[in-house]
Amino acid sequence: VQLQASGGGLVQAGGSLSLSCAGSGIIFRINRMGWYRQAPGKQRELVALIASGGNTDYAATVKGRFSISRDNAKNTVYLQMNSLKPEDTAMYYCMIHDLRYGEYWGSGTLVTVSS
Repeated sequence: VQLQASGGGLVQAGGSLSLSCAGSGIIFRINRMGWYRQAPGKQRELVALIASGGNTDYAATVKGRFSISRDNAKNTVYLQMNSLKPEDTAMYYCMIHDLRYGEYWGSGTLVTVSS
């Protein structure tokens, strides 16, 4: 399985970005999908998760600003990021969990928020 993430870039504080991540290859059934991020010098942290049934979970730092969604037919997960802050600057990684084959990670897309 390969994950191709896109949508990162440079944006001013208060702006918006939309990330997407499409999975391709041999996929049995995707359970949860999510986004994580890692800022320089920090550990990777959860940003948002979405279950197969649509239930979502967000980090406290992004709740109310970010929105995760998925398109099961396209094996794609999205992250809409609004009201971006400089502290949101990080490499963003997508993740999918396949019920048969386990967890897969994308290579990351860089989000930079200038003040």
